[in-house]
Amino acid sequence: MLNRILIYNSGGGIGDAIQLITLIKTLKSQFKNSKFYYLSAHENHFNSSLKDFNCEIDTLKLQIKYFGFRWWHGLIINKKIKENSIETFDLILDLQSKIRNSLILKLLPHKNFISPCLNFKLSKPKLNIKKEKKISSTIIKSLNFIYNMDCKINEFDMNTINKKFFTESEKLLPKNNYVGFSITQGNVYRKKELPLNNIVSLCSIFKKANKTPVFFIEKKNKDLKNKIQKLIPFSLFPEHETNLSSPALVTCLGKRLDFAITIDNGIMHMLSLSKVPMISLFGPTDAEKFAPEYEKSIVLDSKKLHNTKDISAITVEDVLAAAKQHLNFSY
Repeated sequence: MLNRILIYNSGGGIGDAIQLITLIKTLKSQFKNSKFYYLSAHENHFNSSLKDFNCEIDTLKLQIKYFGFRWWHGLIINKKIKENSIETFDLILDLQSKIRNSLILKLLPHKNFISPCLNFKLSKPKLNIKKEKKISSTIIKSLNFIYNMDCKINEFDMNTINKKFFTESEKLLPKNNYVGFSITQGNVYRKKELPLNNIVSLCSIFKKANKTPVFFIEKKNKDLKNKIQKLIPFSLFPEHETNLSSPALVTCLGKRLDFAITIDNGIMHMLSLSKVPMISLFGPTDAEKFAPEYEKSIVLDSKKLHNTKDISAITVEDVLAAAKQHLNFSY
């Protein structure tokens, strides 16, 4: 019986959290009587910006900012455990592989500890398995090994989203022939945005094919929205035309698209929950680790296509070829 399970995620972005939604829902379904806790180096998005996906999970209160990212956290953790009356966890799931973070995490009281760090050498009990590309698959594989289960990750169920978001998405995009674009990055430290002139060229071609470009741009980015609107006057910006603001709305809007073109960002993961046909563009980040995996999810990686981490090396022709080959697009 696993009474207390802790999930640790060092990633701070909303996209990192969205990738874990199906894992957390699967774990809650598999261990129905367990109490789950979440520890992150940053915000618990599941209880705030992602609450409309109905994947809430209690935050473990340790009062250690950026948990695991400072070496001296290992010196104060015992004090924090006592101050916050942290009880023993039956299972700790470490979803990252930084050695320092894993070693500090392992100081929390536990019975079993699953971590891909150092090829599972820090895990308890010892694991003799091979890591999968995706951390969610690795965790499920580890649990199946330890607890002799046959668990598989559940698909995301769109029906768990409030109907108001579906209704609003139909109002915002009432017709057909929409192509979604997400071109803004959340992480400012890695250049992964496409040249705007490439976007303009693509939209001109899509217009000839009777398709309307739909841009997913937050209201706070009004200057960028105005710039794109000036260059592409026939484009739409649904998030600027509604009082509803939620990643769940973006996911429902994904159902209204013929297909989407996106860089590696939070919107990519929001749209992926809708299983919209998608071309995701990668430059400096790891496509094998972060790209959505489902039918009609196409990855264009500049590292493989053009032997460079510079995403701007991906050409208009590359995108059109992928759309033509995999998404039956013609112009």
